[in-house]
Amino acid sequence: MPHDTNLHTALAAIISPERVLTRPIERVAYASDASLYRLIPRAVVQPVSVDEVRALFAFSHAHRIPLTFRAAGTSLSGQAITDGILVDVSHHWKRLQIEDGGTRVRVQPGVIGGAVNAALEPYAGRIGPDPASIDVCMMGGILANNSGGMCCGVVENPYSTLAAITFMLPNGLLVDSAAPCADEQLRMEAPEIVEGLFELKRRIEADPALCDRIRTKYRMKNTTGYSLNAFLDFETPADILGHLMIGSEGSLGFIAEAVLRALPDYPLKYTGLLYFSTVQEAGRAIMPLRYSGTQTLEIMDRAALRSVENLPGAPPILTSLPEAAAALLVEYQCITPDELVHSREAAAQACRALSLLHPPAFTEDPHEQAAFWKLRKGMFPSISAMRRQGTTVVIEDLAFPLPRLAEAITDLQALFRKHDYDPAIIFGHAKDGNLHFVITPSFGDEENVRRFGQFMADMVSLVVSKYDGALKAEHGTGRNIAPFVETEWGRAAYQIMKDLKALIDPDGLLNPGVLVNPDPLAHLRHLKPLPTVEPEVDKCIECGFCEPKCPSRRLTLTPRQRIVVRREIARLRASGEDPAMLESLLADYQYAGLDTCAVDGLCATACPVNISTGDLVKRLRAEGHSPRAQKIAHSIASHFETAEAIVGAVVRLGHIAQAVMGAKGVIVLTQGAEHLLGRRLPKWNTAMPRPTRHIPPTQREGAQAVYFPSCLSRTMGTPPNPPGRPSLIETFLTIAERANVPIWIPKDSRGHCCGMPFGSKGYSQAYRETLHRMLGRFWEWSEGGRLPVVIDASSCTYTLRTCTADLTPADLERWRQLTILDSLEFVHDILLPRLPICRLPEEVALHPNCAARKLDLSGKLADIAGFCAASATTPQNLECCAFAGDRGLLFPEMTISAAQPEAQEVNTRTYDGYYSSNLTCEMGMSLATGRPYRSFLYLVERATRTS
Repeated sequence: MPHDTNLHTALAAIISPERVLTRPIERVAYASDASLYRLIPRAVVQPVSVDEVRALFAFSHAHRIPLTFRAAGTSLSGQAITDGILVDVSHHWKRLQIEDGGTRVRVQPGVIGGAVNAALEPYAGRIGPDPASIDVCMMGGILANNSGGMCCGVVENPYSTLAAITFMLPNGLLVDSAAPCADEQLRMEAPEIVEGLFELKRRIEADPALCDRIRTKYRMKNTTGYSLNAFLDFETPADILGHLMIGSEGSLGFIAEAVLRALPDYPLKYTGLLYFSTVQEAGRAIMPLRYSGTQTLEIMDRAALRSVENLPGAPPILTSLPEAAAALLVEYQCITPDELVHSREAAAQACRALSLLHPPAFTEDPHEQAAFWKLRKGMFPSISAMRRQGTTVVIEDLAFPLPRLAEAITDLQALFRKHDYDPAIIFGHAKDGNLHFVITPSFGDEENVRRFGQFMADMVSLVVSKYDGALKAEHGTGRNIAPFVETEWGRAAYQIMKDLKALIDPDGLLNPGVLVNPDPLAHLRHLKPLPTVEPEVDKCIECGFCEPKCPSRRLTLTPRQRIVVRREIARLRASGEDPAMLESLLADYQYAGLDTCAVDGLCATACPVNISTGDLVKRLRAEGHSPRAQKIAHSIASHFETAEAIVGAVVRLGHIAQAVMGAKGVIVLTQGAEHLLGRRLPKWNTAMPRPTRHIPPTQREGAQAVYFPSCLSRTMGTPPNPPGRPSLIETFLTIAERANVPIWIPKDSRGHCCGMPFGSKGYSQAYRETLHRMLGRFWEWSEGGRLPVVIDASSCTYTLRTCTADLTPADLERWRQLTILDSLEFVHDILLPRLPICRLPEEVALHPNCAARKLDLSGKLADIAGFCAASATTPQNLECCAFAGDRGLLFPEMTISAAQPEAQEVNTRTYDGYYSSNLTCEMGMSLATGRPYRSFLYLVERATRTS
């Protein structure tokens, strides 16, 4: 798969070259979505305007290359992949605008669904669709798939809440359905399409059986095929075509923008978990509970409950449930207290008539409610984590008539046994008859593929022939159900769909293979290979939940893409095919996969199976180090005090050089040295702190805490401007003195380090030895754990609080007896109550860095700033700055790219101060924004001056 220079050149003529991706590593990275399918695109392009999209449509037709649009790539049915040109709209197309006082919201396809709800929150509003992936999936996919969720049913989905839509047809025609001239524009510029739409509408309306079929199908959740109800619900061509775009999976046109009606949010909730002896008893409870007013009814079979019974916080009762048991998670959602009272009464009355295995457990406590939902949402990741190596995760999405839901569950369980799919679980949105099941098949050989094909055939027969249900309720048709659309809908409806596709996309170049597919075995082709690689990689289900958290996602690769490329490298190594391709991937992976990973671990906070790609990258970095490099790292760790002195001297020389030749001169000098040495060197920047002049003496006697200044605070802990400001260490001591809380800095603190600089680079031996020495000193300084140890860098605190896997048994025993505090905790919990604070008439911006967020200290930073300043703002687009120790010095492009959204938001106005809790993060944010970020300690010091 060589780099297609001709295609790149041709596409670069219509789209800026840096937004045309044709290198093998780029194409492989986009070959997967969250489904069981994989196709390697010929090119990935990232347009920024409708003019560029129009040019891409023209290019596709001129060169006969298929075009597929993709937003977040969380699609579960293979509708976001292609072997043609993949049009990625996730990096741009971010417009989000609240309209009409919060009753409507305008969105572009690259906006994350959760961000829309966050923007509507001040208006007590939300959007209707509520998919489980709402914090990662984007509006392009939500609209194109007509996504559902736990509460939305058929009345709050995108189709039902659409107010207006702007879309582009494959012929390049851009239509805004809200424009007064939209219908006239269509008649003038696309008369054949208008006539074709009305002809299809006439055919449907002339067939009473078909009309009835369509009405019946859309009374339940259903995303199989095109939204044929648009022909019955609307009369004008713009409205018909606009609503056909919803659920079309990007096969009819490009959704450039949409306006959705906002719905009221429910601040009050009444949530309960109900247990039943059998799934049939649970099924019989659905209608009474639904009539009682529940917004949510989630059903879980015994296998699903078993998959989460060992999760932290799971009710002990789960382990004792009988083999045939089932549960319903019930939630009433209310706006007013009176409604909440009514819900309590309705729930009690409904439950009295049910055959419950145990008394109902209802709660209004948000923490207890979150624990219930943690169980429900933990089922998919739990079964995914339990699967065997080399197997994939298939989550299917069916709808059944409500009265027969329990019977359908029983039949599905029998299918799992028949085809030997264990483990398999069933859960879903029972209020709407919508079931999800998860199986973990292997596609490693023809026999397993054949078995999966037989299972699918039996499942289709069960859903369609026995129940007349929907093969897709909310996940979109995609590749795995496209061969069965006619089976579900019947010949007449399917012919309408085929004719619609031919009318709008006569060349069949727009996302071919989804919705309308003549190949009866399409669902068994292009199955995703999952070679065994390494534990972190093998666990990955390629869902993409990690991607919004990744600092490098706009520069190189996301965690999912790092794993996708690793799998392709392993596959090529094992097969021996395409050596040139393998060589290219290996060469590019060093920078894209390893060098530009911030290893901040934020990806693990969103990963359903708890993968920290940062840990994988650290291990891969370690494997790439030569014995000589490991030896040098060990030597530096053993003589760390000397290394500190060298760093301080270099920083001092840098500031002298900047004073003589300017910052640009120092940067040019560094670049010249890089060229001569042939390796990356740290880059100078104007945010570089000045050296710490000295560490003031402190007394051990009477100290209430040990203060361990981080190595960076000791070497370069003084703000760059204005010259002569006190160092971070001096400032911390001043605040503690004002609070009358004596703290002691050990004289031998120099030469000690938490080990993070070595661990993040993969020098594991140097890291462990440094950590061992550090904990030994902590034990001595703290008098065996009597005194807390306070650290002034959140990243160091996080390292020392999460290092247990790298400790010897003796060190682990000592670690358990130590109290290691971050400066945020120490100031907030101990100093702040004792300080004379005079709130400054200032507005400040905060950057809770990723270590502080993982330690759950963002709230304490906000509280401290709120005490000290008139207002404190944490940006909505909070990102990791990706400075990552020295990464931001070696690869400054990482920081500029990672912090771009936050920097843009911060720079929309001017604040009186900018604060964080980690020196390197303060450097990174200063570099990204051009604003002087400082430690929050400087804000506290100014607010506690008595004169």
